Amino acid sequence: MTTIAHHLRLVNDRIHAACLACGRDPASVRLLAVSKTFGADAVVEAMVAGQTAFGENYIAEGVDKIEALRGALAGADQKLFAAANALEWHCIGPVQSNKTRLVAEHFDWVQSVDRLKIAQRLSEQRPMELPALQVCLQVNIDGGTNKAGVAPEAVLALAREVAQLPRLVLRGLMAIPEPATDFVAACALHASAKDLFDQINASGALALPMDTLSLGMSADLEAAIHAGSTMVRVGTAIFGGRPRV
Repeated sequence: MTTIAHHLRLVNDRIHAACLACGRDPASVRLLAVSKTFGADAVVEAMVAGQTAFGENYIAEGVDKIEALRGALAGADQKLFAAANALEWHCIGPVQSNKTRLVAEHFDWVQSVDRLKIAQRLSEQRPMELPALQVCLQVNIDGGTNKAGVAPEAVLALAREVAQLPRLVLRGLMAIPEPATDFVAACALHASAKDLFDQINASGALALPMDTLSLGMSADLEAAIHAGSTMVRVGTAIFGGRPRV
């Protein structure tokens, strides 16, 4: 078993245990493997071990990786090539106006929308031959001054606008709170995002309720799951420490 495959198993075991500890079905939480700064070979190792969804913070790097992986496996085993083309790619980093076309043309999800202008550009630039782009709104849930994300009090208005855009499907919220001092504090931070998620769904303002709450990373996935996360974004615990760039 490769190191990545072993780490994936350990992370999935953590997710399973965290769900059971708070009375949730383990199938209700998805694992997003964050492959930023790691090459296509690491993605292939994870893919062979059964991982299907990958997150990239840096758009240009992510696009290069997507294209390189598909190209490298074009002459490979038919099953491996099919698996590579079926991978689900999530953009989870900041999206600037000059990068929206790259995101719209290459990714399946974008979890870091925090402005209507970005959502509008993604909608306009999503190719018609591709399925609709799945979208989460990034929320600055704890008010960090140097952190991306829409303020909690502005999320509902943005959600209404984004939900109306063609070629996009609003799936939910994503947040990256500051590291907490302990499990209880981490749960409280994540719970505030869950409360906001529930309030928006309960408001009846959206034609379709949101179904995705993207919270939790390597260090705090248990607290996030306890609070109600449906997707955890894990990089270091799967791929190891980030290479120096």
